[in-house]
Amino acid sequence: MDKRTFTNRLVVLDTETTGLNPQEGHRIIEIGCVELLNRRLTGNRFHVYINPDRVIDDGAVAVHGITNKFLEDKSRFKDIFADFIAFIQGAELVIHNAPFDVGFINHEFSLLEKPGKSVADYCPVFDTLSFARKKHPGQRNSLDALCKRYNIDNSHRELHGALLDAEILADVFLLMTGGQSSLLDENLSAPAREMTTGDTKRLSADRAALTILRCNDEELTEHRQRLDAIEKASGTCIWNLLAQA
Repeated sequence: MDKRTFTNRLVVLDTETTGLNPQEGHRIIEIGCVELLNRRLTGNRFHVYINPDRVIDDGAVAVHGITNKFLEDKSRFKDIFADFIAFIQGAELVIHNAPFDVGFINHEFSLLEKPGKSVADYCPVFDTLSFARKKHPGQRNSLDALCKRYNIDNSHRELHGALLDAEILADVFLLMTGGQSSLLDENLSAPAREMTTGDTKRLSADRAALTILRCNDEELTEHRQRLDAIEKASGTCIWNLLAQA
């Protein structure tokens, strides 16, 4: 698979809706976004619930648990549109099964007083589902399946929620596309880590920077010998491949 190059600023996005098809009049009822800058979670989020002015399908309520009564006092899409665009514009959107979410967002755009633009007019989109299918052909690539494959704890995810799913997808995306590459970048301040209940740690902007300890020549030689031994035993050592890249 070709190595993918991403923009410095990414926005991981998810939505919840009243049903499955915007062409049948279904609407967005929740948008959740988290920001990644240089492959680090910044803590910046965009999260809104939206009154769809229509009944939510029972099947959809069973998935996300959001009811019409809960949404009665929430804003309409036209009221949050400007803030939403301000958050995503100029970034690259990361979405699991992007055609679904983008289709709904474009439908909401078409209902505005001045329709015409689409998501593509504001930012490019990266579909993690399409990427996962190429990376893991013949395997299940739902968000839950990817969490299991990459040892991400999502046991707290009893129902779907746009913000929670966006946070989980950010973890999946980073591991699936090469992990936290900035940990090895000396030109960037060392990222702090926020512990989660799973094997994956989320980045946090409010923790102190990590101290970098340099190895001496003797330690470096021992390290290289250990990698060579791993490669001899297994046939491949990924750390040697990274050193040659």
